[in-house]
Amino acid sequence: MNSEFTFDIAIVGGGIVGAAAMFKIQTRFPLLKILLIEKEDHLAAHQTGHNSGVIHSGLYYKPGSLKAKNCVSGRKELVAFAKENKIAYDICGKVVVATDSSELPFLEKIYNNGIENQTEGLEKISPSKIIEIEPFCTTGIAGLWVPCTGIIDFVGATNKMTGISVRINEKSRVVLGEEVINYSKDGEGINIKTSKNFYAARRMIFCGGLQADRLARKDNVELKDLEIVGFRGDYYDLEDSAVHKIKNLIYPVPNPAFPFLGVHFTRMVLGGVECGPNAVFTFKREGYGKTDFNFKDTVDALFYKGTRKLFSKHWKYGLGEYRRAFSKKLFLETLQRLIPSLTMEDIKPGRAGVRAMALGSDGTMIDDFKIEFTNNSIHVLNAPSPAATASLAIGGQIAEMAKSQWNLGN
Repeated sequence: MNSEFTFDIAIVGGGIVGAAAMFKIQTRFPLLKILLIEKEDHLAAHQTGHNSGVIHSGLYYKPGSLKAKNCVSGRKELVAFAKENKIAYDICGKVVVATDSSELPFLEKIYNNGIENQTEGLEKISPSKIIEIEPFCTTGIAGLWVPCTGIIDFVGATNKMTGISVRINEKSRVVLGEEVINYSKDGEGINIKTSKNFYAARRMIFCGGLQADRLARKDNVELKDLEIVGFRGDYYDLEDSAVHKIKNLIYPVPNPAFPFLGVHFTRMVLGGVECGPNAVFTFKREGYGKTDFNFKDTVDALFYKGTRKLFSKHWKYGLGEYRRAFSKKLFLETLQRLIPSLTMEDIKPGRAGVRAMALGSDGTMIDDFKIEFTNNSIHVLNAPSPAATASLAIGGQIAEMAKSQWNLGN
């Protein structure tokens, strides 16, 4: 095979986790020839480019978990990276607001999580302090101030990571618009077939996000108790006349039964304010429209017993989310819990994102990051929020795994 198409490592998936893996390995081992393959015509096309752009603090995650460790260390790395490489970001802080006494115990829990996870500057605040920070948020009965939370251009960061990587080694490549169709082991290497070309690599790293389970099964990784199910999140944007009502970031106290942070307000680093997202089952893993449908995605999800068990446990919650997805009035009512002065004229439909949720067969959402190693491959099987914030830490973890398991650099 032409040496131009032969690489030491091939990375599948051009979101921020794949880009961070490339960046971390390439900077640590500059002589390695690395290929990153992305099926879309640009990087960060799915989860990375459709999230709310928040640099998470580490407030919500179980102390000691991969999420907690990687979010806190990754956040600091990401901010330093953004500063050094002139990526748009702002450490603006956020408030988490309880509007009902039933939310106070969980507010206390996430405060304790934040303290244990060493969230800098975290403090409990009074209703008057909430209003001082966010003057239009008048419904809070208690809150948290999280000054180390921020906002960032994740798409810009993704492109910068890969750009630096190919400058380090001019033989490394990023290819766009090529979907990996198949791959098979051949002696000490792997033959890779894409929709346009053939490549060869000694090792592979899979950062497939919404397709992570399918890519793993093609590699004969046994996934007895894991299936990726997509959840779409719809956003509204504030009209220009209402943007002044949000200074930075306002979050509700999340429902502890679900790994979603609830409908919140986010000032975007490139301008404007987003409100959302909700969380509804999607009938297409990469479908961003309310009526998007894919037969295989739907059948795979609904025939998986974990999905059915999840629905049976939480059908009331799911029904409420669906109603809100198709009703501007209901969405507004949710927003008014935090900003009661908002009106129908203040909001307009925005974009949507799809989140890859790893479900166990018992209907439990697998909350922590999950990375599996095989002889020739590393699979990032579950990397939900705050994976973008934690991307450089995850990339470092992958680089360390690759070094120890594959004797890189020797």
